[in-house]
Amino acid sequence: MFLAKDTIQKKRDGASLTDEQIRAFVNGISDHSVSDPQIAALAMTVWFQGMTLREQISMTLAMRDSGETLSWDDLPGPVVDKHSTGGVGDLVSMVLGPLVAACGGYVPMISGRGLGHTGGTLDKIESIPGFDTRPDVSRFQRMVKENGVAIVGQTASLAPADLRFYAVRDVTATVGSVPLIVASILSKKLAEGLDALVMDVKFGSGAFMEDAVHARGLAQQVIRVSQSAGLPCRALLTDMNQPLAWSAGNALEVLEAVRFLRGEPRNERLFDVVLSLTAEMLVLARLSPNSDRARAMATEALESGRAAERFDCMVRAQGGPARLLENAESILPGAPVVQPVFGEREGFVTAIDTKSIGSAVVVLGGGRRRAEDAVDPAVGLSSIAAVGCRTGGTAETGEPLAVIHARDEGDWECAARMVRAAVTLGPEPVETAPSVLEVVSGEHTYAS
Repeated sequence: MFLAKDTIQKKRDGASLTDEQIRAFVNGISDHSVSDPQIAALAMTVWFQGMTLREQISMTLAMRDSGETLSWDDLPGPVVDKHSTGGVGDLVSMVLGPLVAACGGYVPMISGRGLGHTGGTLDKIESIPGFDTRPDVSRFQRMVKENGVAIVGQTASLAPADLRFYAVRDVTATVGSVPLIVASILSKKLAEGLDALVMDVKFGSGAFMEDAVHARGLAQQVIRVSQSAGLPCRALLTDMNQPLAWSAGNALEVLEAVRFLRGEPRNERLFDVVLSLTAEMLVLARLSPNSDRARAMATEALESGRAAERFDCMVRAQGGPARLLENAESILPGAPVVQPVFGEREGFVTAIDTKSIGSAVVVLGGGRRRAEDAVDPAVGLSSIAAVGCRTGGTAETGEPLAVIHARDEGDWECAARMVRAAVTLGPEPVETAPSVLEVVSGEHTYAS
């Protein structure tokens, strides 16, 4: 007979759990025969004791099997997705999904909401009026088949054990457990029925992993478990020591994504990450023989407007406005107070505390302190200065640190103080780190 207490005790004492014990515990999470305190206890023991590779595979597969698994047998092309560990100004998914679809892939993108200083794709895309992120499974599959891409939220039918497990981890300071991160990510991706997965593992001041060493370790662990579960996987290590885009905030990031797809000036770091991820997805999904050819395919899909067309089809299919691409500036919500913030002196940006930039968006109302908090889609930052840029103390002497979009003057003042404190200025420009540090493929790592 299964007793959750015995499983917790065994893990607490440093022993490895069997496949049967893990599956029984996960089943108990699903049917509520295992209590929240028992889930918390197991999460804490895993935090301290870790998990073997076999245990992580068992946990991942058990959570995958706690709900429905999608099948895409009727699609003429490969089903591929990417997952980001989260950052500030990370609007990649809104561009990458349509771009991969324009190159022949099918992207059933199940995204999450933001929490803390990191933004969530679901919150961003929901700032589009009418955009429905909660279609039923049959409609979700139909949209992917017809348009090549759909962006939706996790439903109760896909890896439901993960939903409850994560909610307990969130309030017990165990979200950072690497084995549980791996199982949480991959249980959902395996439930999507993918043919290939590419991870975007971020490191730096605005990322969950603060340095490349720990990011590389997480990437390697995800790849080992994913490939052991039968899902081909690669990972990119990308820099989050400054915001990835010029914008941070929900509607503002949608607007930058639209302008990116329209072919207007693009943030170079964002462009590099988008193309690098797209290339790995196309190669891993066997849509391209190598990365160089894949980057050429992606560039052509962008410049020809085919990626923008896929984005437009996705928006309309999910209930959004018909002419968002042409009229995004007037359709997306805007904040009543829009003013630049300048540094206290002239100088070059030498460093950015990216977490503090994300926290400024939260203070404005554009992010969450708790999972149940509502977000204001209109607020945030635009025209964020990058490392190496020259800024001025006034509009006459240089560019601003950012433009703040706020609900009122008080919120603007608070965010302005945070932005000024987050940006370090110096007398000389500094060299900018590459946006993509390396690609991790199985046991092998190579520079991008």
